[in-house]
Amino acid sequence: MTFSKRAFDLTLALTLGILLLPVIGGIAAVILVRDGRPVFFGHKRARAPGQNFTLWKFRTMINMRRKSDHGVSGGHKRRRITPTGRFLRKTRLDELPQLWNVIRGDISFVGPRPPDPRYVKMFPELYGEVLKSRPGITGLATLIYHKTEERLLAQCRTPQQTEEVYTRRCVPRKARLDLIYAENRTLCYDIFLMLHTVFRKLPLHLKAWR
Repeated sequence: MTFSKRAFDLTLALTLGILLLPVIGGIAAVILVRDGRPVFFGHKRARAPGQNFTLWKFRTMINMRRKSDHGVSGGHKRRRITPTGRFLRKTRLDELPQLWNVIRGDISFVGPRPPDPRYVKMFPELYGEVLKSRPGITGLATLIYHKTEERLLAQCRTPQQTEEVYTRRCVPRKARLDLIYAENRTLCYDIFLMLHTVFRKLPLHLKAWR
């Protein structure tokens, strides 16, 4: 990560953290009243091969303590999403606690989504290249492939189906997009991707933003 990118991330994360503190506090209070504890959900993610950290979100699902409850969220987990969680996921407000991860330097605002360490072990060469870029809250793969991934995984009815679809159809496609981002990343392009994340009205064609 370049000095300018890190300085931009830190400045923006601190500013947003202060400005959005009432919103974060309000969401936390709603979850506490409606769904109980815990308010936050932390899960292990990889910053680089062999370097893991805890990524924080607002809890959006009924809490489960089974060790077998891992992996991406497919259709088999849909019934566990709370009404509050559905709204937070739709608006992506569940990701506001990740400002803390940006401040810590675990992730950037823009980059590949930080993967579960299990998948890094399954695809070491692929993620060895992808994770040369600092993972981010949003990114080219997230913006282009997110809805397709949701549609594919929503059709899965068992953890086994979810794992098979995710590893066979989602991981390689997202990785290709992450590598395209790595070849074209600039601070200006990061800002553009962040604006597109918020407004969803700007063209994603790379040639227009080189």
